[in-house]
Amino acid sequence: MTDTPVDQMSFEQAMKELETVVSQLERGDVALDQSITLYERGALLKKRCEDELKRAEEKVAAITLDGDGTPTGTKPVEGM
Repeated sequence: MTDTPVDQMSFEQAMKELETVVSQLERGDVALDQSITLYERGALLKKRCEDELKRAEEKVAAITLDGDGTPTGTKPVEGM
């Protein structure tokens, strides 16, 4: 577990640490107090990953085509 605040992590950093946390919890070889701390950190990391994915989805753009099928630009995806 790193000391980096979760809100300052990139998606990749948060996902990597979340995988480590899950692995430690699945092994079950940590004390109860440490398990609780790991679980709480994991919950924060999961939320960070979800928030970063949502932010990325909002930036996704659909390619617009003219009548001949030639790309003419992009537009924001609706409903995001």
